[in-house]
Amino acid sequence: MTADTRSDLVLDVKGLSKIFHSRTGGAREALRDVSFSVERGSCLAVVGESGSGKTTAARIVAGLETASGGTVELNAPRPAGARHRGVQMVFQDPYGSLDPRQAIGSGLHELLKLHGMRRKADRTSRVTELLESVGLDERHAGQHPESLSGGQRQRVAIARALALEPALLILDEAVSALDVSVQAQVLNLLADIREQTAISYLFVSHDLGVVRQVSDTCIVLQDGRLVEAGRTADILDSPQQPYTQALIDAVPRPGWRPRRRTA
Repeated sequence: MTADTRSDLVLDVKGLSKIFHSRTGGAREALRDVSFSVERGSCLAVVGESGSGKTTAARIVAGLETASGGTVELNAPRPAGARHRGVQMVFQDPYGSLDPRQAIGSGLHELLKLHGMRRKADRTSRVTELLESVGLDERHAGQHPESLSGGQRQRVAIARALALEPALLILDEAVSALDVSVQAQVLNLLADIREQTAISYLFVSHDLGVVRQVSDTCIVLQDGRLVEAGRTADILDSPQQPYTQALIDAVPRPGWRPRRRTA
């Protein structure tokens, strides 16, 4: 991963490919020649069916998978003394990303200390700031993950990701496991954070309603290939590809009811 010199882009991905090899000698092409970019302060959604390659692309950008080909360029200069890592990721299951044995505040303290914040007073202040930024408070700092709701746990996961001041936050189906009302709260929170910090998002989702709400631009992946890209409103309102239209048609409409099975 190299630094990009163009200040308007926080991420520039070109010709990304990924081949998974099985123990039996087989191979599966998860991504083929996929290119996209994220402008600073914007949100790019990556959409497609299960198996389309969207999570694989996100994991490569996050450094959790190695690409078979292509380049990933991140423009995230690190000022002197800054703690940030350029990319952080929030996953679908907030509980799985939190230590059940550790209080929320202690986990944040440990993370900050690990990444160079030595003075306890500084860490305490930063923990309070992080919790407040995601709508939590000191009461939650003393709680363990099991005592929090799903929405609260996802807020903690977001706070942990923000602790290292990333330029790009990857959200992989980050609200899909939440109830609709809680989804709305977390999405509003993400919008507020982006407005206040100018952070950029790479938002992986199969939910086109959510994608319309949160993203500026989107790309559509089918079987590891990019089939459509552009402004989110343009793609969802006037799709140019049959696959994209099929995704849109599959979204239940108001008043939709499953068809009854007949004997």
